[in-house]
Amino acid sequence: ADFPEGITENAAKRLASVLTSGPRCGVFTCLLVDPAREMPTALRELDWDAARVRLSRDEQGWRMTQPALGDFEFIPDHPPADSTLTTIVQRVGQVASGAHRVEVPFELIAPTAEERWTRSSTDELRVTLGQSGANRFQEIRLGRGTTQHALVAGRTGSGKSTLLHVLITNMALWYSPEELEFHLVDFKKGVEFQTYAAHRLPHARVVAIESDREFGLSVLRRLDEELRRRGDFFRDLGVQDVAGWRSRSDEPMPRVLLIVDEFQEFFVEDDALAQEAGLLLDRLVRQGRAFGMHVLMGSQTLDGAFSLARSTLGQMGVRIALQCAEADSYLILSDENPAARLLRRPGEAIYNDAGGKIEGNSPFQVVWLDDGQRDEALDAVAALDAARFPDAARDQFVFRGNIPSLLHSDKDIETMVAASDWPAPAPLDLALGDPIAIKSQTILSLRARSGCNTLLVGQHPESGNALLTGCLLQAAGSLEPTDSPDQPGLMVWIFDGTPSDALFAGRLARFGDDLPHQVTRVNSKNIEAEMQVLTDILAARADGDHTGRATILLLGLHAHRLAALRAAEDDFSYSSEEVAAKPDKQFADILRDGPIVGMHALLWFDGLNNLNRCLSRANQREFDLKVLFQMSANDSGQLIDTTAAADLGASRAILHADDVGSIEKFRPWAMPDDLWLAEVAARLSSRRARS
Repeated sequence: ADFPEGITENAAKRLASVLTSGPRCGVFTCLLVDPAREMPTALRELDWDAARVRLSRDEQGWRMTQPALGDFEFIPDHPPADSTLTTIVQRVGQVASGAHRVEVPFELIAPTAEERWTRSSTDELRVTLGQSGANRFQEIRLGRGTTQHALVAGRTGSGKSTLLHVLITNMALWYSPEELEFHLVDFKKGVEFQTYAAHRLPHARVVAIESDREFGLSVLRRLDEELRRRGDFFRDLGVQDVAGWRSRSDEPMPRVLLIVDEFQEFFVEDDALAQEAGLLLDRLVRQGRAFGMHVLMGSQTLDGAFSLARSTLGQMGVRIALQCAEADSYLILSDENPAARLLRRPGEAIYNDAGGKIEGNSPFQVVWLDDGQRDEALDAVAALDAARFPDAARDQFVFRGNIPSLLHSDKDIETMVAASDWPAPAPLDLALGDPIAIKSQTILSLRARSGCNTLLVGQHPESGNALLTGCLLQAAGSLEPTDSPDQPGLMVWIFDGTPSDALFAGRLARFGDDLPHQVTRVNSKNIEAEMQVLTDILAARADGDHTGRATILLLGLHAHRLAALRAAEDDFSYSSEEVAAKPDKQFADILRDGPIVGMHALLWFDGLNNLNRCLSRANQREFDLKVLFQMSANDSGQLIDTTAAADLGASRAILHADDVGSIEKFRPWAMPDDLWLAEVAARLSSRRARS
């Protein structure tokens, strides 16, 4: 309006370009020109009569002078009423809110049924991610030259998750498990990778959902071992790369792609874990090229106090930037490349395999892959795997950090319960839950040695009940019933001071009652008699050979509420007469001397204060094994000389072994269902009946 008021010569040159090239790009210009003002030089040189409509106004009204229709009066419509105009603007606004969304269908890049698993990864990995321009597609290529690893950055809602799903799904469709395997680690508080575990994606060796830093580190350690293993193989065969290996060996060696979403989680703290993760990642990106091992790391932002070393980031030859802040654009691309800050819509991205240099920018739109399409594709991959490799045993480790460990779904527990007979006598190993690492379960090993008792300390009674129930179940499934402490088998005493109106009150003892084993409840009424029984067993084993005798477990819940067990603060005696030992003294003797002769205590307390009420400092030193749930840093420091328990989240615990100073983080068992426990007890009872 009021053209050319305010138009500089530089602006006029740009406007001339828009007027000349705009129409074929869908850009159209409408100018209301003031004829009394001089036209800028760049615009005077234009052919204003070519392919343009000109309207002029004189005393007789508006006339269309180009095309030449000057003999006809041009009568513009009246503007709409305010109410109509408001309705139009509102409707346009509603529709325009979704006009920026661009969806390129996944079918454009996915292989046909005949093309699935037809690509070879001998020389490189390549797969299409989206559309670049009207008729070109953008591929990601890993394995040639400097393009070995990739870095992906984009803020929330930018389409980063969609890009990762497109990459994984499309690669799984093009490459067989003998050509490619995935290690998928997700540090976000979401379940992005859960679908690959649910569909048993044959390419996925590791799937981590809501992963902990410790689990991510164990994945890096596993890949570091694979790196060394492949190095030994290549050295023995005298080859330099995957292509050389395949030319001289029939053994499949798939390329490995590690995908870590929100990799910054490794470095949120400047601790030993972050340092080791940084070293392992650096080794993987520097040496992985020769052995067909590639890394793709994603993050919402690369800015922060702690991060991966710049030297390691410099090894990431492929950079994919989605919508992000200007600072992140400089970090992911290069110090002279702010192009990512101009991205505006979800899925709009820049692919750069030139070290982030601006001349390497290739804008593209990530294809859209909805959940239904992805599930159909994964089902097709699973069906293809079953058809081509019907006897293949896929080794897949799934870490579900978003749910607690479940006794009834654990394969080892199910195998133990389903056995037709008790196994041969062996040292008792009790699984406490699932590990936060690629390894077997976290094991509580009860051995005939001093101090082999266990303290469990946490705020929630449900946690203590669940762990002790799991321990009792496994002990009952591993050791046969016996009625005599002098015969092999298992005998259990339960010290339960849980208030009768508390949640889960008496549940552990009720499960014990259903078992075919001798399980004795100890309460305030019979504690003196039962402590004498245990003391007699201890005395009988003191001087003799205790091997081949019953393993005795003392399980305690809220033991501080059993007054007879609490250590007396003052213990003065002025009588020369022999007095029978009190239960607290007998208990102390059992804690000190029992583990050596096969008597082990597992006691749960809801806090340090109640633990101190029940056990003296000397007695606490008889517990070399400690299981701690989340607690204050002060309590953690007093119990294990470190504040590690203060950083635990929900469904997390640590096992601390005083004798070796080790700490193992794990996901403890959740409280099992009553009906399932009754079924387990019935199966064990029928096992005894058969024997």
